[in-house]
Amino acid sequence: MSERSREIEWPTLILIALCYLAWGLGTTALAALWLPLGFVVTVLAITLHSSLQHEVLHGHPFRSRMLNEALVFLPLGLCFPYGRFRDMHLAHHRDEHLTDPYDDPESNYLDPVVWARLPWAVQMLLRINNSLAGRMLFGPAISIAALLRGDYRALRDGDRAIMRDWALHVIGLMPVLWWIAEIAAMPVWLYLAAAYGGFSILKIRTFLEHRAHELARGRSVVVEGGAVLPFLFLNNNLHIVHHSKPNLAWYKLPALYAARREEYLRRNDGYRFSSYGEVFRRYFLRAKDPVPHPLRPQR
Repeated sequence: MSERSREIEWPTLILIALCYLAWGLGTTALAALWLPLGFVVTVLAITLHSSLQHEVLHGHPFRSRMLNEALVFLPLGLCFPYGRFRDMHLAHHRDEHLTDPYDDPESNYLDPVVWARLPWAVQMLLRINNSLAGRMLFGPAISIAALLRGDYRALRDGDRAIMRDWALHVIGLMPVLWWIAEIAAMPVWLYLAAAYGGFSILKIRTFLEHRAHELARGRSVVVEGGAVLPFLFLNNNLHIVHHSKPNLAWYKLPALYAARREEYLRRNDGYRFSSYGEVFRRYFLRAKDPVPHPLRPQR
């Protein structure tokens, strides 16, 4: 059966509608009923919305890119332009470059030469960022700062594609900010915290998705077990499966992994965790990896 066997993928389309419903209720009725409940629901909706943006950039739920992107155009998480996320993530899917500090835009490794030149305080921050607690606490801010720094340089040099993405982002922000200011029952500062919290939860997924490994096929993880986080991540905990079949819909990944589990674990050289609980136990306060890429020769 083809990876794209249906004109409309109804599970994804329905989930997008439910995500916006949860976001709307979280920011209004639930926040008015009990502010902590509204906050939690809003955080989870923002997290799921980002995962749905990831699904959309891989060509779901329609065959039309324009229709797909219209579905997730609103930047509920506020900070990251969809177009930038799309282009950087698709570049990340060149598996031969996974984890490379220069060619993989989602890599958390640095060139050892660059690392050696950093001030001590920056090195300390990045070491903390390589523990799960640090990644959740500081990771969103570090990612946003890195994006702004790189995009400022590109805009200064006249990059029209990035200029377009930021212009569209500002347009999308307008109705979201209007909703937060005029309709939502939660204060603006709490919504900002919810947006940061959604990004922080996403950092759990990306924390160990890829490792430095001599072979590209051995760089992508499998995290088995769990219900809430795998759902919020739309089964991207089965990351080796996603990288082998990037256009396969999220709801088809578990069955494919179950049918070919041993093959996938051989392919990624056993890079596996039993659950995100294991990840928390092992790495919440301890770095999983060094910041300088351990396999990269110095330039």
